[in-house]
Amino acid sequence: MKQKDAFMSSLADDYAPDNDRPLGGYVALMGLYGAAVTAGAVALRRRNQRLPEVRPFDIALVGIATHKLARRMTKDSVTSPLRAPFTRYEGVAGPAELKEEVRGTGIRKAVGELLSCPFCISQWVSTGFVFGLLTAPRATRWTASVFTSLALADFLQFAYAWAEQRAEQ
Repeated sequence: MKQKDAFMSSLADDYAPDNDRPLGGYVALMGLYGAAVTAGAVALRRRNQRLPEVRPFDIALVGIATHKLARRMTKDSVTSPLRAPFTRYEGVAGPAELKEEVRGTGIRKAVGELLSCPFCISQWVSTGFVFGLLTAPRATRWTASVFTSLALADFLQFAYAWAEQRAEQ
């Protein structure tokens, strides 16, 4: 085990000498993601479930819902307890969003980066929605509709605020 840790440490030092890059943590997260997707695919295969046609409506629904849920998970005040072991509060980043700094080293830092980056967590969220469409399409579309409508409401809030500002000028 020490040899493996030394190898990953050396690799990280060679990769980014002046920066703490938790390559071992990234490998662990990629392994977890790959194992989860493989387990899901094996479970679907054992059920002899055929893959449905990909519909543009589902792509749009899941895409918008993924965007909103990923931002909720990574930036929202209410979900900060999930990120607190891995991040440090720095302040407000924008309307209903927090700015947090990733803390720790190794796997803790890698998880912190995953949980505080909407772009990073989106792959995991989208995969969950896609497996949901395969196993429980009605419930998944209903859930995705909630997050999609929230995303649309956010854009309407910004449009309304913009229109108010324009009217005051």
